[in-house]
Amino acid sequence: MGQELSGRVRGIQESVTLAVSQRAKEMRAAGEPVIGLGAGEPDFPAPPHVVEAAQRACADTRLHHYTPAAGLPELRDAIVEATERSSGVAVTREQVVVTNGGKHALYEVFQTLLDPGDEVLLPSPYWVTYPEQIALAGGQPVVVATTAVGGFRTTVEQLEAATTARTKALVFVSPSNPTGAVYPPQEVAAIGRWAASRGIWVVTDEIYQHLVYGEFGFASVPAVAPEVVDRCVIVNGVAKTYAMTGWRVGWLVAPRDVAAAVTRLQSHMTSNVSNVAQVAATAALTGPQDRVAEMRAAFDRRRQLAVAHLRSMDGVVCPEPRGAFYVFPDLTGILGREVGGRTVASSMDLAEVLLDHAKVAVVPGEGFGAPGCLRLSYALSDDDLVEGLQRMGAALAG
Repeated sequence: MGQELSGRVRGIQESVTLAVSQRAKEMRAAGEPVIGLGAGEPDFPAPPHVVEAAQRACADTRLHHYTPAAGLPELRDAIVEATERSSGVAVTREQVVVTNGGKHALYEVFQTLLDPGDEVLLPSPYWVTYPEQIALAGGQPVVVATTAVGGFRTTVEQLEAATTARTKALVFVSPSNPTGAVYPPQEVAAIGRWAASRGIWVVTDEIYQHLVYGEFGFASVPAVAPEVVDRCVIVNGVAKTYAMTGWRVGWLVAPRDVAAAVTRLQSHMTSNVSNVAQVAATAALTGPQDRVAEMRAAFDRRRQLAVAHLRSMDGVVCPEPRGAFYVFPDLTGILGREVGGRTVASSMDLAEVLLDHAKVAVVPGEGFGAPGCLRLSYALSDDDLVEGLQRMGAALAG
């Protein structure tokens, strides 16, 4: 049966983050006391005014029917305002397309921009979905490796060295999933100006823009490097900022011709996004923003807890994340040791042992192009976070 499937589908790798989350949920359902440090999902509920807006929308008969494929006009207008307010980039409604989550926006961007053989610069560690989506569009991911020593940030020199005549785009992410790296504004500007000089598209994922900690601040590529604005696509959504991962509302902001092309594509893929979810997203963007600050403060506290615990473990090197809600420790110092009665040869092995032996779910670095590392999310309660890290520390100590 497998040979009857298309080659492009046979080549897709399962999302390792979703696979870990699913196994952890199944173990919990079977009564095992698993603590999940794997999922990139806030543990907060969506803000009450968002839920109330959705409840009202259910009774609005106008929303019981098809609406424009590019999104409800009121939501697109709210995205225009939010993009200027939060990213510092002035756009128009015609540049906005509302999608079924940020993941869907990225998929449509790659399908719209790439032809077979086009190369896409992809700094690693990277989110697991980027290379799969690039490949599905016929593109070729060109991995540009970064290191903890360099703050998991790529440089213009590295990007230039990886560029060829076939380079079409760069995927730029700050704050980063999985590392939590945040680029200073001057580095963002330098990369944006370089891309503009090379005529390379920049696909910038800003989904974590409101989750930056300490003295660091968020900088949007087209805001600090306006030279690239005509070849830049911003991807964003309500999932992380407003704890709305399950509502599935994202968007992209692009030059008008690209936005129009994406809208044509979407009209044949999904038509409009759920109208009730769009109304909820509008309420999130236009309503009170106090919950955003509350969540950021909680994540900041948990970030510091996670780093302190991980740095206390022998053989673990843990860079300090500056944004998002992940830590990305290097555990190569553990490999070759016995953990939970088993010698671990890779971070994949280590993740399996931690789940089976310590009942702690983490995501192995192999899925992010960084073997030897683990991604841990601190988007869970303080008590569960500490308990999970203590279990992990006990398992690693033997």
